[in-house]
Amino acid sequence: MKALVVTKKHKLELQEIEKPTVAAEKVLIRVAYCGICGSDLPRYFDGGVHSFPQVLGHEFSGVVEEVGENVSNIQVGDKVAVAPLVPCGKCENCQKGEPAMCTSYSFIGSREQGAMAEYVAVPEKNCVKVPDTLSLKEAAMVEPLTVAIHGIERINISAGADVLVLGAGTIGLLTVLSLRAIGVGKITVVDLNDKKLEVAKTIGADEVVNPAKQTLADYYQNNPLPEAVIETAGSSITQKQAIEFVAKRGKVVYVGTSTKDVVLDPETFEKILRGELEVTGSWMSYSAPFPGYEWETGLRYMSTGQVDVKPLITGLYKLEDLDAPFDKMVEPNSTAIKLLYAINEEN
Repeated sequence: MKALVVTKKHKLELQEIEKPTVAAEKVLIRVAYCGICGSDLPRYFDGGVHSFPQVLGHEFSGVVEEVGENVSNIQVGDKVAVAPLVPCGKCENCQKGEPAMCTSYSFIGSREQGAMAEYVAVPEKNCVKVPDTLSLKEAAMVEPLTVAIHGIERINISAGADVLVLGAGTIGLLTVLSLRAIGVGKITVVDLNDKKLEVAKTIGADEVVNPAKQTLADYYQNNPLPEAVIETAGSSITQKQAIEFVAKRGKVVYVGTSTKDVVLDPETFEKILRGELEVTGSWMSYSAPFPGYEWETGLRYMSTGQVDVKPLITGLYKLEDLDAPFDKMVEPNSTAIKLLYAINEEN
């Protein structure tokens, strides 16, 4: 079968590799669509994989082509989306029903073969059936959507609450869609990219702020501070701002992954104390029973029209396009939001 393989730092090859065989508890997926995640960028550009060669891809959908002998709930022909985390099921955290906290996990597209290939073999328990009303193109977006849902669910947000979303990348925009689905109040989105801020307005943000044109300090001179801040950019600047620009007794959720040191001056840190802030992190998108309510909720949101991810899909590529979508994502002021490899296109 054809597969995109990272063979060394900044080297992506289209290779013919062996089609996976199906173990007793696994199913073989004919991959329809596979998205490129921000976490895939360092795996390719910086060679940040566990070992070479590596087939990337953990945001995907497809059709079941073959099932193992012990598979009972998934059938050949089922349309599925796939949760990429493969928890061990044996450690203390798994036993407590906290799969995302697993201490001995595998991960599709990182620690084992991913879905930037024509086929991938995955555990039956990782498959979530896609409703007939939902396209496989949209279903390939469910993994990042579950990350947004999980982040929101880390805190209790009151109906009608004002929320600040820092970052208008894929997760930030999916957070906006998810916040709208649960019925919050005013949503303000902050980003340096005007094109992405335009998308944010289109999909449900009430206000957008480009801090290169208007600082958050100036904006909040004339606007009440939000009850909740969801940080998705992973910038040391926005990670500090999340604490600076939240109401007293407000809530801060960190979703974005740090790439630089985060330094809090004493005055900013004291806001946590004086404001009695609730500060928490959000890691992946899983709960018990695995893969969790986030996955069923995400598919339901999309299939019922409560969440429309189509405006976020800004490009389709073939495996033969190699690294073209990776390069597109890192262009200065890129307008790319979610780019997908269309591998075996299905409706």
